[in-house]
Amino acid sequence: MKKRVKWGIAAILVAGITVAGVRHYQAEIGTWLFARAVDGRIGRDVTATLPDGLHVGMCGTGSPLPNADRAGACTLIIAGKRIFVVDAGEGGARNIALMGIPNGKIDGLFLTHFHSDHMDGLGPMMLLRWTGSAATSPLPVHGPKGVEAVIAGFNMAYAQDNSYRTAHHGDALAPPSGAGAAAVPFDLKGDEAVVFEADGLKVTAFRVDHHPVSPAVGYRFDYKGRSVVVSGDTAKSATLETAAKGADLLLHEALQPKLVGKITNALDARGIRNTAQLTRDILNYHASPEDAAESANKAGVRQLVLTHVVPPVPSRFFNPAFLGDAPKRFRGVIVVGEDGMFFSLPVNSKAIESKQLL
Repeated sequence: MKKRVKWGIAAILVAGITVAGVRHYQAEIGTWLFARAVDGRIGRDVTATLPDGLHVGMCGTGSPLPNADRAGACTLIIAGKRIFVVDAGEGGARNIALMGIPNGKIDGLFLTHFHSDHMDGLGPMMLLRWTGSAATSPLPVHGPKGVEAVIAGFNMAYAQDNSYRTAHHGDALAPPSGAGAAAVPFDLKGDEAVVFEADGLKVTAFRVDHHPVSPAVGYRFDYKGRSVVVSGDTAKSATLETAAKGADLLLHEALQPKLVGKITNALDARGIRNTAQLTRDILNYHASPEDAAESANKAGVRQLVLTHVVPPVPSRFFNPAFLGDAPKRFRGVIVVGEDGMFFSLPVNSKAIESKQLL
């Protein structure tokens, strides 16, 4: 018994000395650990070792409802060596960098529509792409008619900032010609149209139902026999089901009305009428997880990933409540998307591989 007491006292003394030592040398230890972390992260580029194929990064799976764990709408698409982004929600560019994907390598952005939460992260994306590669031409932003006005507004808002950065860093690091973005508009005369084609990649835009928001589109990416569809914001959509026929991966927005109803009831109970009405209004122009599952089943896609998650769910424990009856309506794999998820679809394969990069 006495030996145990002695050993216990000795352990306490050692722990105390260790804590005191750490506190005394905290600055030195912190500097060393920071340098180790910098050495491991700076210059990291996960795209350098990717196999040829389509790859999808979830750089933002959130919505306008506040959620510390989810950035605004943002999906990264890598086709071979080319990198594109669909929508630029707040925090998306930050997540792309944290996932180990250089913003400076982004070839272009596709906007699904002009709701603020799908483009309020465009400023940082323009900046990080420009300064990350000393780009000599602006970021191409593809979108339906109206994208010209959106991009003109962003360019005007950031013009002063751009001039400061060139003045500070010089033309070689921040060439004035590479600042901002350039609108690349397209006009859908029917339900869908090819809006980009190069290096084996074909991008098809298709109309979706987000009334009264118009235009509103989704995108299908086809590359060497692999295919990914991004819904954008939409209620259940027959045009999406047609456009997604046989796709490997469908990324579909999802709102669970039963859970949103809980928020509405709480807002009403606290007399917050205006916000309560907003939560009622959003029900009619978004798809439920069950709607998304039915569309995935009808289109014959192989895997469904839900994004633009409404309402925010605090952990995976709540995923079954969010999904509702969706698993009964689609036989394939359903994933509730999270920021940092990364899916790989190699060519000459049917595999859909996944990992977490955040």
